[in-house]
Amino acid sequence: MYGIGTDALNSKAVKKIFELKQNYPNPFNPVTTIEYTLPHLSEVTIEIYNILGQKVKTLINENVAAGKHLITWNGKDSSNNNVSSGIYFYKITTDSEEIVNKMLLVK
Repeated sequence: MYGIGTDALNSKAVKKIFELKQNYPNPFNPVTTIEYTLPHLSEVTIEIYNILGQKVKTLINENVAAGKHLITWNGKDSSNNNVSSGIYFYKITTDSEEIVNKMLLVK
């Protein structure tokens, strides 16, 4: 009988897709969670934008391992000021892909 190699087992444990889920809760006040999945080690940037397309904050900009990850946003901008109620967009960018989702901050 032949065994299954470690690589085969590990490959099944990690989802092989790039995914950005809807933040939760949504609408939110004052904190929301963003969940994403990476198929392999990637340079990841997650940024928040307002309705005018202006960058509000960068949540992460670093290498991230494959798998499922969670990150939170506290409704503050890059200067640590509370942002106003409204529609915001969160964008995840890797070396090969990009996804944008919408969220709503209600105070």
